[in-house]
Amino acid sequence: MGKIIGGFIITALGFLMIWKTSWIVKNFGTNAWAEAKLGSSGGTRIMYKLIGLIIMFLGMLMITGLSNRFLIATVGKVFVR
Repeated sequence: MGKIIGGFIITALGFLMIWKTSWIVKNFGTNAWAEAKLGSSGGTRIMYKLIGLIIMFLGMLMITGLSNRFLIATVGKVFVR
């Protein structure tokens, strides 16, 4: 039950990061790397939205209980001999 509640909280944080991107940029400023690589006038916003989307994806994996299987299927092959 704790993983489900934690997953909902993580998913909500990712959603808020996507929804309130302008607030984040106003309070924390722009990112020079994101502006150079992702776009000249909205690169930082795109970066925060992508990070929020990844956070939401990880939260959904926690809710469904697939986080361990996902990690083993993707990066687990690198660490297992």
